[in-house]
Amino acid sequence: MSDAIAAPRAILFDWDGTLIDNWPVIRLALNDTLVAWGREPWSMQEVMERVSKSQRDSFPILFGDEWEAARDHFYARFEEHHLGGLELLPEVVATLDALHALGIWLGVVSNKRGDYLRREVAHLGWGGYFGGVVGANDAVQDKPAADPVHLVLGGTGHAAGDAIWFVGDSATDVQTARNAGCTAILVRHPGANPTPLPEGLAADVTVERLGQIAALARRRRASI
Repeated sequence: MSDAIAAPRAILFDWDGTLIDNWPVIRLALNDTLVAWGREPWSMQEVMERVSKSQRDSFPILFGDEWEAARDHFYARFEEHHLGGLELLPEVVATLDALHALGIWLGVVSNKRGDYLRREVAHLGWGGYFGGVVGANDAVQDKPAADPVHLVLGGTGHAAGDAIWFVGDSATDVQTARNAGCTAILVRHPGANPTPLPEGLAADVTVERLGQIAALARRRRASI
């Protein structure tokens, strides 16, 4: 793990696969939708590989002109298990506590729909950790565009740049960091997207545990 990166003024986190495991609920709702539209259900790995894009970007490709009806079907099933299916990934609370204690501004940028994302943050009682929470449909474009990064940082005094760390578990997250000019940190812990990054796309730092992010932030801040 390299220390040759800027000390963080702010850290932005992806949500599913990075801080939270909600994949079983997502898979249940998605497979129910696929089957209803005469498609074959997906394995968990297929879901994790293919769902890093937002719904407004991915569902038109999957369902064509019927994508809005498919979206509504998906969310009807998703809401049945939504909050009860949230699982915390290892070291998440200790990591957020440590970063909060360092005085680092924290935010969330996810391709989960913004209203559901904020409901999850509130359900977990995590509003005190995050200065901003941006999900799909909140910005003009979703990840991997830079728009959600600029939106969540708007009015904070923090501008996108190498002192903003973007932490995520997928190629979409790394590409978002690149598009916004932020430092890209890839998480490879259990629950993360298992798909390798495509050739030509690399993170600045790869970690196997969330706790490594807090330790690295502490070292980099101490070096200033």
